[in-house]
This record gives sequence, structure tokens and C-alpha cells, in this order.
Amino acid sequence: MAEHTREGLGVVVLTSSGLVPGRDHLDVARAAIAGGANIVQVRAPELSDEALETLARRVVGACEGSTTLPIVNDGVEVAVSVGAAGVHVGQGDHPETVRPRIGARLLGVSVSTPEQARAAAAFGADYLGVTVWETATKPEAEPMGLDGLAEIARASALPVVGIGGVHSGNATEVLAAGASGVAVVSAVGGANDMEAATWELVETVSGWREGTR
Repeated sequence: MAEHTREGLGVVVLTSSGLVPGRDHLDVARAAIAGGANIVQVRAPELSDEALETLARRVVGACEGSTTLPIVNDGVEVAVSVGAAGVHVGQGDHPETVRPRIGARLLGVSVSTPEQARAAAAFGADYLGVTVWETATKPEAEPMGLDGLAEIARASALPVVGIGGVHSGNATEVLAAGASGVAVVSAVGGANDMEAATWELVETVSGWREGTR
């Protein structure tokens, strides 16, 4: 993963809009950056390609001077165009075609089986995303549970990020099951204080790691 280590995956905050009235993707991204998130993932399926590119460019700009990496969900061409650090894709996005299009950028792939995990590694993924519990922000995602996450983590040497129903109260369960990091949407985007919610997650993940060394 080049400079992107397992620890660098710690806390991934996906942007959202509408979880709180008047709060948009950029608001979430800025709060996540201020709270010390390792990665901000621009996820805005409701936007046109043009609007997504405008948003992603603003998020990339907001990350400048921080330690937070900006990546784009699904928008491979957008990620390259705006100079994002990487892209995250699903099984329906032809992940086997992505590496040649993004060069050395970070590549995350959502998987739900050990076979998909091994395939992702073969075509150049840097990390895997696994849905742990059901989530209203992506109801179509298949929840694997902690046992399913653990099985996938054992199937590949790639680091795994657990997403879906994750918050500071259960993040350590996800890490204990074999994940190298956690990803959240509503735990930050729907929080009263988004920066504080991000910081709490960062502290939770960091504290768990220190305790296991």
C-alpha cells in the first residue's frame, strides 16, 4: 500500500447530505478533517458527474495541509481529474478495470465473500470494505456480521475496513474481528457535533490499537 499503512486506514468518514437539515457533504468533510479522520470518502450518488467533480475538488482542497486523505466513491474518472488520493468501488463497478486507470492511487474494493477478497487482491486493491451490520444509509448492502468480516480478513493479506452500523460504541468489536479500520456515515454525518464524533472514533481506534500492542 505504499505509504498507506494499515494504521493509516483507521477512521474513514463517508460524506453525506440531508442526515441533518442544512448539512451538506462539504460540511461533513470539513468536520471529519478537523476531527482527525484518516480518510474522507466522497460518497454522493445523488449528484451528477459534474456536480460530483465540483464537490470532490472542494474536498481535496479542504484536505490540503492536513493528514486526511481524500478519496472518491465510485467516480474513478472524477478521482483522477481532481487529484484525489484514491477511489473506492463496488463489485458492480468492474473493479478489475480500475487499477490501470488510477495508477498508484489508493484503491478500495467492497467485498462480501472470501473469493471476492482474493480476486480484489489479484487485480491490485489496497484494502477491502466489508459491510458488518445493516444500515439505512445503504440498505442494499449485504451485512456480513462480525463472523463474516473475520472470515474475509483471514482470506486475504489486504487490510479490511468495516462499515455499516459502526459507531464509537462498537468500533472495537469490528477491530477485534480482524478489521484494520472502520468507516462511518451517520455516526459522523448525523451527529450533533461532527468534529467531536470523529475525534471520539479516532481515539477509540487508537486506544484499541495501543491496548493490543
